[in-house]
Amino acid sequence: MEVINAIGRRKSAVARVYLSEGTGKITINKKDLTEFFPSAILQYVVKQPLQLLGVEGQYDIKANLDGGGFTGQSQALRLAIARALVKVNAEDKKALKHQGFLTRDSRTVERKKPGQPKARAHFQFSKR
Repeated sequence: MEVINAIGRRKSAVARVYLSEGTGKITINKKDLTEFFPSAILQYVVKQPLQLLGVEGQYDIKANLDGGGFTGQSQALRLAIARALVKVNAEDKKALKHQGFLTRDSRTVERKKPGQPKARAHFQFSKR
């Protein structure tokens, strides 16, 4: 099997994933998964598509993460891994889609408007 690449995005985070056959090692920006995401919850989020299909120890994953915060990065990585797994085996698409791992969460921060302190907040109005 050759190296399969996929991309995932969430908020302003971008994850580029390179998936190849191996022993289940996940490397993010040249660091181990546990070193890059110390939180067990974020590690769980990243591994969700692999656990769902039961292929945790079969693939090595190299990922480049850029932009955003740790939550957005972990969810972008989850999407990228799910997309790569579909490229490996198209029959897995239904299970991944049912769990929502193939849906790009398009919610981003609303822009700040001029003359206001934030996107929706207004300065206090004074009549007199």
